[in-house]
Amino acid sequence: MAANRSNHANGEETALAAKQIFTTGEAAGLCKISQQTIIRCFDRGRLNGFRVPGSRFRRIPREELIRFMRENDIPTDTLEPSQKRVLVVDDDDMIIDLFREVFAADNRFDLKTATTGYDAGVMTEQFHPQLLILDYMLPDINGNVVCRTVRRNSLLAHTKIIVVSGVVNQDEIEAMLDAGADVFVKKPFNIEKLMGRVTQMLAM
Repeated sequence: MAANRSNHANGEETALAAKQIFTTGEAAGLCKISQQTIIRCFDRGRLNGFRVPGSRFRRIPREELIRFMRENDIPTDTLEPSQKRVLVVDDDDMIIDLFREVFAADNRFDLKTATTGYDAGVMTEQFHPQLLILDYMLPDINGNVVCRTVRRNSLLAHTKIIVVSGVVNQDEIEAMLDAGADVFVKKPFNIEKLMGRVTQMLAM
């Protein structure tokens, strides 16, 4: 009986961890604090979310709950998989293939790719990458626009951005950093050194 109860509890926790929107009770269980504390944080603006139309019920998006847990030193192991989510955005097929090969050989990463700024915007909303490796010169927009879009999204507040480019003009590099990039890497780059920077930025 005890084993059955344990398996049932583990199954419920796994199902809960896969959700994208949480009730205040579910959030309280994941944070291991009281539901009233969660409600107070919600009502005081420390924990963002929305109310169900026509009711008093509060709902909390996954990324917002993770942000709250991080800021309050609450372990996020249940919500965050061990793999780090990385999005590579580049219109050069050879570079995309290079990153696919390198990341595929390391099971610590979950890799997605995009070839345009538009696709990058869609993917960041859906995938919520923890790291974005971004080509500056894209066929539709430049990397600055993507950086600014990411930085305006509070759910992507912890996303790290590496911009890669053949640009050598210091003013353009400064503009990338001002737009929200964390690091600039010049093309052609050494893949081993770049991967070292990736693991450093993701605290791996």
